[in-house]
Amino acid sequence: MNLTISGHHLDVTPALRTYVTTKLDRITRHFDQLVDVKVLLTIEKQKEKQGRQRAECNIHVKGNDMFAESSHSDLYAAVDELVDKLDRQVVRHKDRVQDHHHEAPKRLM
Repeated sequence: MNLTISGHHLDVTPALRTYVTTKLDRITRHFDQLVDVKVLLTIEKQKEKQGRQRAECNIHVKGNDMFAESSHSDLYAAVDELVDKLDRQVVRHKDRVQDHHHEAPKRLM
């Protein structure tokens, strides 16, 4: 899995980097066939403080791309919401990919 964490208008500290990677471990626990993960952490230059911190993530899995974003006044809370959204998407994708075909019942004559 290729993991890229970048920041826009902020420096990604080692503490923030480890926090994001530990949160993303939850997604890899559910679905381990992730090819590429790109996380973008942004602080927007808005006048209001609420929803100013934003986290975005692109996940590339075999046959599908997933995207989620989250805004909050705290960057760590935005990362938490982001991981919750991605986890739901990954579980739904895993459910679709799994083989749900059943064997046809045998005919009794």
